[in-house]
Amino acid sequence: MTRNLVRAGLAAAAVAGLSLGAAAVPASATPAGPGVTGTIISKTTVGSKDYILRRITLPPGQSTGWHYHDGTLVGYVEQGTLSHFDASCASDGVYKKGSFIKEPAGDDHVHIGRNLGTVPVVLDVLYVLPHGAPLSEDAPNPGCDFQ
Repeated sequence: MTRNLVRAGLAAAAVAGLSLGAAAVPASATPAGPGVTGTIISKTTVGSKDYILRRITLPPGQSTGWHYHDGTLVGYVEQGTLSHFDASCASDGVYKKGSFIKEPAGDDHVHIGRNLGTVPVVLDVLYVLPHGAPLSEDAPNPGCDFQ
């Protein structure tokens, strides 16, 4: 079902014809590690929801920074292994190439994605956000001994 959701998002973005220039910009969670980038591939609005397809790259040893989202995200790991941690500092998943990840909405779902491997992690992420919401909301480190 998750795979179908990502495919549906990709199809909706393609049909909408809203492909944007592929300029890489720093991923918007603080503090993201050096070299972490996010490239918006497409964006469309249907009703009160924004559907944004984005490719995120995390170099080895880097992280997204602590953050949460105002809407649900579904991601697909194109390359590498993403280590995901929640606000209790516990791992809530390790996602290898070919895996899907789903992140729920809300400030009660603060998390960080880390690349603990030796190759870049490349994620294709479909954001389903309230219209006009930011891609992510910064959050302080909840007290973990890693960033």
